[in-house]
Amino acid sequence: MSTSVVLPALGESVTEGTVTRWLKQVGDTVQEDEGLLEISTDKVDTEIPSPVSGVIEEILVQEDETVEVGAVLAKIGDGSGAASSDDAPQSAPAQQEAAPAEEPAAPAEAAPAEQPAAEQPAPASSGSDSGDSTEVKLPELGESVTEGTVTRWLKSVGDDVAVDEPLLEISTDKVDTEIPSPVAGTLQEILVQEDETVEVGAALARIGSGAPAASEAPAPAPEQPKAEEPKAEEPAPAPEKPAEQPAPAAEKPAAQPAPAAEKPAAQPAPAASSNDEVTYVTPLVRRLAQQQGVDLASVTGTGVGGRIRKEDVLKAAEAAKSAPAAESAPAPAAAASSAPVEVSPLRGTTQKMSRLRKVIAERAVASMQATAQLTTVVEVDVTKLSALRDRVKGDFQQKTGDKLSFLPFFAIAAVEALKTYPIINSTVEGDEIVYPSSENISIAVDTERGLLTPVVKEAGDKNIAQLAREIADLAARTRDNKLKPDELAGGTFTLTNTGSRGALFDTPIVFLPQSAILGLGAVVKKPGVVSVDGKDAFAVRSYVYLALSYDHRIIDGADAARFLGAVKTRLEAAQFEGDLGI
Repeated sequence: MSTSVVLPALGESVTEGTVTRWLKQVGDTVQEDEGLLEISTDKVDTEIPSPVSGVIEEILVQEDETVEVGAVLAKIGDGSGAASSDDAPQSAPAQQEAAPAEEPAAPAEAAPAEQPAAEQPAPASSGSDSGDSTEVKLPELGESVTEGTVTRWLKSVGDDVAVDEPLLEISTDKVDTEIPSPVAGTLQEILVQEDETVEVGAALARIGSGAPAASEAPAPAPEQPKAEEPKAEEPAPAPEKPAEQPAPAAEKPAAQPAPAAEKPAAQPAPAASSNDEVTYVTPLVRRLAQQQGVDLASVTGTGVGGRIRKEDVLKAAEAAKSAPAAESAPAPAAAASSAPVEVSPLRGTTQKMSRLRKVIAERAVASMQATAQLTTVVEVDVTKLSALRDRVKGDFQQKTGDKLSFLPFFAIAAVEALKTYPIINSTVEGDEIVYPSSENISIAVDTERGLLTPVVKEAGDKNIAQLAREIADLAARTRDNKLKPDELAGGTFTLTNTGSRGALFDTPIVFLPQSAILGLGAVVKKPGVVSVDGKDAFAVRSYVYLALSYDHRIIDGADAARFLGAVKTRLEAAQFEGDLGI
């Protein structure tokens, strides 16, 4: 009995999704929770896992098709219902011109390459039923996405491509993705150059019919036995072909070398593609590799067709970190020498801005032009808070499973101050000031794609344990690109923790429609003046800078100072025992 894989709910406002890539094919064995396919909406890309373990028997929605939430995407069973018999009718027409003696060998070799065509009959027939070329069009990439920019062509004119093999990379303001080939054939013409922006539905390239390539395969008759000679299991076909095919060998002495030369060039490509950065590395993975200092040429991809995935890069980075540690152990004397400088692969190069980076840049400039922004900074003595955190963090982690950082304390202090001074939490709509009824806190998260801000909804009703759990969960899923679209929307105020990278403070930019953002600096120890028995004395204290950027159109400096004063007072008192939630 088969199990249906349905498109799950991906957010309150999301009603449909587009299949961007199938990670498994009909006949593949999958485990429960293993990624089956990639779905794209207008706000987020995500993988749909398998609900059960079994064999994919049927794929009901092809790549680039858009379906509604709840639609059946595929069926998984024990394999008895898989339409693997369809492979024979698909491969038979392609081999009609072959001699009868070649039929036993040719389908066996062609079956792996023709498998995707059998699973996706509609796209395959569009390009292989006639000699006309097939247009590759920009598919729908989300309900609100109307255009995309070509960031890189992965194939060149004249290259042979297989069904579902990536052709190019497209970037929009919300997602970077690869566009696969709908048919097998030869890339005849590229219609849109890199860095050009086109609308959804526009033709990107033309691919010639795969039929000529299939008909040429039987022509080099002597080459077929050469490929099979190493196989001792089939001695009979080897002598039959030279005996039955003397005429083609004599009739085409000049034509044979050309196909023979083309064959080795085309065949090694799939084998080498497991480490082929151009073909199988997405922009997200490429940037992650650059950040981790991983050489993609040394990474073996575990994705479909050898595609390098994020997990492969992270494993390679961990292996690279553990290797120096093992090497340095037997030679402690070498510790005296300075560590080698890590040189970024970006040094001396010119890189294209991703679509997301361009959108962030445009919105930052628009925000600065549309608002009057300034920043107010206060210094907060968090010595008592640091002592409280050190005292309870062990018990906190034991009871909640989460590490206790300073961020939840800053968040709860900011939320309480927002309730008292709601102008900091307000938005401007025309000539009106809108005061939200709740405090929805956006948390700035640094990812390989760029800066994203998932939202903690109704933060004013949560304690420190709840805030710590939700912030950690949102940050992890943001970096793994597993957020629901609605989790990035609805923020009324933002926290950005630049102190996690050692910065004392910065002057963050307010992004519309919000009116303020609070930058959290690093907590550092330094000498401070304290009162001891009524006299001033120096002592080692822990301090942090809080920088509030705000829209001066509606928020005055006095408003900012009052808000920051409330946060400062709350943090310095450090009376959070009743708010820990443990």
